[in-house]
Amino acid sequence: MTAIFAQRAYLGQGWAQNVRLTLSDQSIETIEKDAVQSPNDIVVKTLLPALANLHSHSFQRAMAGMTEFRAAGRDSFWTWRDLMYRFLDRLTPDQIEDIAALVFMEMQEAGYASVGEFHYVHHQPGGTPYDDLAELSKRIFTAANQTGIGLTHLPVFYSYGGAGKKPLSGGQLRFGNDVERFNRLVEEAQRALVGLPADARVGIAPHSLRATSPEDLTQVIAAHKDGPVHIHISEQPKEVEEIEGWLGARPVEWLLKNAPVDDRWCLIHATHMTETETSNMAKSGAVAGLCPITESNLGDGPFNGVAYLNAGGAFGLGSDSNVRISLTEELRTLEYSQRLRDLARNVLVVGEGSVGETLYLGAARGGAQALGRNAGVIAEGRLADLLALDSDAPALCTLTDAQIFDGLAFAASDAVVTDLWSAGRHMVRQGQHIGRDDIVSRYRKAITVLLAQG
Repeated sequence: MTAIFAQRAYLGQGWAQNVRLTLSDQSIETIEKDAVQSPNDIVVKTLLPALANLHSHSFQRAMAGMTEFRAAGRDSFWTWRDLMYRFLDRLTPDQIEDIAALVFMEMQEAGYASVGEFHYVHHQPGGTPYDDLAELSKRIFTAANQTGIGLTHLPVFYSYGGAGKKPLSGGQLRFGNDVERFNRLVEEAQRALVGLPADARVGIAPHSLRATSPEDLTQVIAAHKDGPVHIHISEQPKEVEEIEGWLGARPVEWLLKNAPVDDRWCLIHATHMTETETSNMAKSGAVAGLCPITESNLGDGPFNGVAYLNAGGAFGLGSDSNVRISLTEELRTLEYSQRLRDLARNVLVVGEGSVGETLYLGAARGGAQALGRNAGVIAEGRLADLLALDSDAPALCTLTDAQIFDGLAFAASDAVVTDLWSAGRHMVRQGQHIGRDDIVSRYRKAITVLLAQG
């Protein structure tokens, strides 16, 4: 049995001093406040519930820095997407596995205990399936095992190349499945879970309304009645226009009227919504999957955060394209996007209070919900997804308990992370993942081979 002694910890009802936790079978078994440290305890300064990274395309990490050159004309999400398709068409299963392992390790060092891998590369270049339909899902599983991260695997259903049932083309051919083959793929992935820790799970991810059809979406949802459901929605104005022209309603409006959206759903981005859509999405119980760094990098625009929080909406954070994996930067970029739009300060809080606390604890709760994890708070019986901070670091050392979340969100870097547990697996110690050297070495070899391909 593992025991952790924290000089202070944020529990479900607030801060407590000298907190001793015992962990058993991936979960928190007991919590004692005002405790006395025992000789074999793991001692940390400040303990928080660790966040889930609810939206990741791990392979895109290897593209970071390759798409920031402005070509003639106007760059956009759509020109970036074309480059991404060309890049992924070169990736082998070994490279996908090694890239994912690096990404998952970097997430844990940044403070994320779990990840929702929105996995849409299923087949060989050109679209021919591998002999094992779930070959690339299993490579993601291997990467999760190597790093110890908590995995919610989300095989993506992608059947069309654009709104109005446009045919798949180019890089999209590696994504494509009809309903029957997609259901088989999910079944194969679920069977492969036996090789992962008990907290791992499989959900589904209809890619977007533009990449499926109403009838196919209905069939896929009906075939998978349990587990998380994630979908890209309303990311770009062009997407909104195309869906409205095809289906007669804006994406979020159409989805809420035509799909059984509830608290097991996560709507990724939901950037371009009307006030009515914003309110109705909040009331649905779904989680808004916000990816502020990627949304900034791709020029998506800011989320309608103020109205959404005022309507009681749940949200979580994801690193999406993984161009930069940083928990602290995701937090502050989310808030700063609202400040820049509204020309105001301290925006994302209902009424009054700490912005950092609202952001961090909201993302902890919403991320756990979106990934189907019994986490998001330090409490007995919950998964031991835990994050320890060096609160003596310069960015935090002058702050009171009430200011720690604000310091983390707006003043600190991820370097203040000292320890990270994913469902009780102590994977980050003294700021470094225990498998870092081997994972980085394998990644460098994989990228060397990839770049040699031209």
